[in-house]
Amino acid sequence: MAKTNSSLVIFTFLFSLFSWGSSDYIDNPTKFIRCLVVKSPESESATVGKLIYTPNNSSYISVYEFSMRNPRFNTSTRLKPSVIVTPESESQVQNVVICAKMYDMQIRVRSGGHDFEGLSYSSTYEIPFVLLDMINYKKVTVNATAKTAIVQAGATLGEVYYWIYRASNTLAFPAGVWSTVGATGLICGGGYGPLRRMYGLAADNVLDVRMVDVKGRILDRESMGEDLFWALRGGGCSSFGVILSWKLNLVDVPEKVTALSMFRTLEQGATDILYPFQTVAAKLPNEVDIRIRVNTTLSDLSPRADKKTAVLAFTGLYLGGADDFLAIMDEMFPQMGVVREDLQEVSWIQAIMSSSFFDLFEDTYSPEDLLDRTFLYDLSTKAKSDFVRQPMSVAAINGLWDKLLEVEVGETTVIFTPYGGVLDNYAESALPFPNRAGTLFMLYERVLWVGNTTQKLEWIRSLSDYLTPYVSSNPRRAYWNYDDLDLGVNNDQGSIGYVEARKWGRSYFNKNFEKLVMVKTMVDPDNFFRHEQSIPPFSLWSDM
Repeated sequence: MAKTNSSLVIFTFLFSLFSWGSSDYIDNPTKFIRCLVVKSPESESATVGKLIYTPNNSSYISVYEFSMRNPRFNTSTRLKPSVIVTPESESQVQNVVICAKMYDMQIRVRSGGHDFEGLSYSSTYEIPFVLLDMINYKKVTVNATAKTAIVQAGATLGEVYYWIYRASNTLAFPAGVWSTVGATGLICGGGYGPLRRMYGLAADNVLDVRMVDVKGRILDRESMGEDLFWALRGGGCSSFGVILSWKLNLVDVPEKVTALSMFRTLEQGATDILYPFQTVAAKLPNEVDIRIRVNTTLSDLSPRADKKTAVLAFTGLYLGGADDFLAIMDEMFPQMGVVREDLQEVSWIQAIMSSSFFDLFEDTYSPEDLLDRTFLYDLSTKAKSDFVRQPMSVAAINGLWDKLLEVEVGETTVIFTPYGGVLDNYAESALPFPNRAGTLFMLYERVLWVGNTTQKLEWIRSLSDYLTPYVSSNPRRAYWNYDDLDLGVNNDQGSIGYVEARKWGRSYFNKNFEKLVMVKTMVDPDNFFRHEQSIPPFSLWSDM
């Protein structure tokens, strides 16, 4: 009786958060909330209301916007969630899945909120959905002796890095460079970072996973089977269920690493460095990572009337001492002109924080800042990606500079991320992420969503058109974590013709797309877990 009374009180409060025209009309979102309350155990019934937010709740907007890393999607053209739930336990996640399925509510799952198309927290469909915001489910437990970590689904990379650092200064996890990115979202797309050439992708270093499937069951690697375990490590987890936690393999790093930071403008010979860089960087020792970020700026040295030029920021990491790194570069890549002043020996956690490595942090910041989810600025952007398997010519590179200089200074970014190293040792089918042997580098292309956004969209599409002859083809490859709706979308039931689905599916996954479809058909044949670019089951392909 106590449980029933408590549930009724909470439900009455939650029901009041909606403002329907008729008091005797109860729609699916309200039924969904009632279902959550009824299914909550007595120990949680007094607190469940604090984890549920509706549009009439005074905290709804702040909760919704807190983890929105790309403000471009905070507009009236995108449907916001009917209900936000911020679970604190596995059973609460199970109840969300069970109740959402019962009352035909779609689910979007957010960990860090860096989704490039905002699909983890908004929708282009006019169908009510639940936002399962994992922000409260973020514990990281490190076993330094076993070299493993258990990471709950809501943890950010900054939180993962911090707690590994607290356990050991010679252990790391091969993931990305942006501390507010959700670890789960990154792993679900493959996940690359400065250790990729030495230790592979984040997804390559997953030992186990816990998830809630479409039936509300909690599965681990043993109970889900190897096919689903394969799909979750790079195939986009949101098509298959809700991730609860990961068991990760941690890798060794030296007590001191070497960070590189140097800059060159076009007038300082940047093109002469970038041209050989395309092939040399993938052949450097596995311990070396060098990336190039290209932006535009003003320079008195520019011959242009408007004084615009492109500037290349070289940022890198060597798992060893500065003298050894300098010797490697002098022997294998003298064109780059690295000198001792470009290098700094630091600890791994200092490298994560150092402005000389990522060009994001000041030396005064401390590792504790990695725990701050508001530490990095949010950017309104539209971005695309490509993989390059043959080097671009000097003429093609010069044409790229011309394209970048069409836009206002500071509004464009292109990043060259070399491959090679251990990535060459993986078959394309090893994981859903297919871009292994034969890939020279990945391109990331971005424009800030400011000013005339229609023109900005047209411009980045024209940049993509310009790059077409120089990047991979048949299919033209793109990175799942840099999702791009220009490649194609499902309808609001998640279905699409096979020919159309394969266009974007093979861009992300190449031939692995077909296996992902088979896994989806086995684990979610009715397509409950769906969104604009989710993997559809065979049964929904209308032209099969």
